[in-house]
Amino acid sequence: MARVLVARSDDSSRDGPVQLADHRDVIEQSAFEQILDMDEEGDKDFSKSIVYGFFEQAETTFEKMERAISSKDLRELSHLGHFLKGSSATLGLTKVKDACEKIQNFGARKDESGTADEPDDNQSLANIKLTLKRVKEDYKEVARILKRYYGDTDL
Repeated sequence: MARVLVARSDDSSRDGPVQLADHRDVIEQSAFEQILDMDEEGDKDFSKSIVYGFFEQAETTFEKMERAISSKDLRELSHLGHFLKGSSATLGLTKVKDACEKIQNFGARKDESGTADEPDDNQSLANIKLTLKRVKEDYKEVARILKRYYGDTDL
């Protein structure tokens, strides 16, 4: 059954609810609906716990990535990218997933697609730094959207 994902709008610049379908560039609706299907009728507590658990996991992983960049640990960066890629894919967070896949590839001394070798560790680290900056921005965007969906007014 198709459902329209609607968030309460706490943004005074907009009238009415926010449609998550309007954010298909950051949230794959079919994947997110699978999480919502686990909720009890009229209650979003289960999916909310999964989403907010992801928020904690992402923020912790970003901190670990920063430390791994400082220590120039490409292997750890690849592992962390892979880890967060899987979690974000489960929720349908496409931009976050795609960026984490790039971090995974760069950490494995590959290009962003994972198909060509990158022999220069400093170039791999530079690529990861840039990608991490972007994924943090993408994460903030999707977190704001999902928090509004769950009615979190502490934005």
